[in-house]
Amino acid sequence: MKKTVLLAGLMFALPLLAQNPPANPPPPDNPPTQKPPSLEAPQMAAPEPEQPKKPATPAAKPTKPGKPALTGEGKVVEEIIARVNNEIITSSELEKARAAAAEDAQQECSGRCTPEQLQVAVEDRQKFALRDLIDQSLLAQRGKDMGINVEGDVVKQLDTIRIQNKLKTMEELESAIAKEGLNFDDFKNNIRNKLLTQEVIRREVGSHINIGHDETQKYYEEHKKEFVKPEQVALRAIEISTDAKKDTEVPDLKKKADDLLRRIKDGEDFATLAKRFSDGSTAQQGGFLGVYKRGELSKQLEDQVFAMKKNQLTDVIETKQGYLILQVLERYEEGEQPFEKVENEIMDHLYSERMEPALREYLKTLREQSYVVVKPGYQDMAGGGNSEIQEVSATPEASKTKKPHKKYLLFGKRNG
Repeated sequence: MKKTVLLAGLMFALPLLAQNPPANPPPPDNPPTQKPPSLEAPQMAAPEPEQPKKPATPAAKPTKPGKPALTGEGKVVEEIIARVNNEIITSSELEKARAAAAEDAQQECSGRCTPEQLQVAVEDRQKFALRDLIDQSLLAQRGKDMGINVEGDVVKQLDTIRIQNKLKTMEELESAIAKEGLNFDDFKNNIRNKLLTQEVIRREVGSHINIGHDETQKYYEEHKKEFVKPEQVALRAIEISTDAKKDTEVPDLKKKADDLLRRIKDGEDFATLAKRFSDGSTAQQGGFLGVYKRGELSKQLEDQVFAMKKNQLTDVIETKQGYLILQVLERYEEGEQPFEKVENEIMDHLYSERMEPALREYLKTLREQSYVVVKPGYQDMAGGGNSEIQEVSATPEASKTKKPHKKYLLFGKRNG
């Protein structure tokens, strides 16, 4: 079986700030401005992920690298490099985060950076890897303290990964993850923590950022040249997959798609239905696909959607992978866009601009309320580290959830 690259990628740390905004995805009527991926012929599943590129530079080493230690039985134990309350961060987790940071920098620089610029981008991302791991741990713990339950979303995301990797059952997904050398419980917990952090940020940070109409109007007047656009359409989709389904199941899936189309026409919210029922990778974003210029879609889709008006729906489109419903969220005629067309876009820009400092301030508060220490020789760019780690007695809850399949090497207590 070919490697399921998407699976391995999800085990890496996810940056929390500007490069990957953690707040709610843009609302359906607020399409982002970045160039979206091209849609080929109408299809359901995301394109097969490519094999990951090797980082341009080796992962940065800590100034005092720790060597694996051996127990009396000769088994390798893993080095702990940071402690966040009752949770730990290990050297292997940091190395994975650094490798993921290098791959992210490569993707962003693809075809646009000199080798020197790429090296700077990689180093810049890698130096924040430990900070991001600590931030994620703090946010996930906060989510648990708030009683946030994301189990339904975890199951849905696992099923989306299964479909994208063309696997028939969850058992096959678990086997594929094991073949990649990953523990399924760790893999699932990584998804759970990502969803927890997103919800915490939405509630605790994003909900306090308010952008007013007057502010967006002022920004528009000062940046009109930024809103000269070619003819474009913003699209969202609901995708019902027939991949790996039995022939006897297909009629029911077609009926499901027809029923969803009817419900939208009867007034139900497209984004809500997409989140609940779409099998596509964009389900959690309310089905948002992107903004497309002429020439970026297959001819079949282009002729159809560019003839549609805002909020119009296609009929159910049959594809090789299943059934597809498209909606035109917005149309942009060629030239300078009127304010009402781009107001939500401006609001999203200003929101993202304010999210980073607001999130950093919130994380600073979480750190002040928490026990966070970093082993000497490892750099935590947010501060508060570089003191020896002191062992912390786990709470009864933490003891119950501690996994038995890993052993860790504890190191010296803080002096005094």
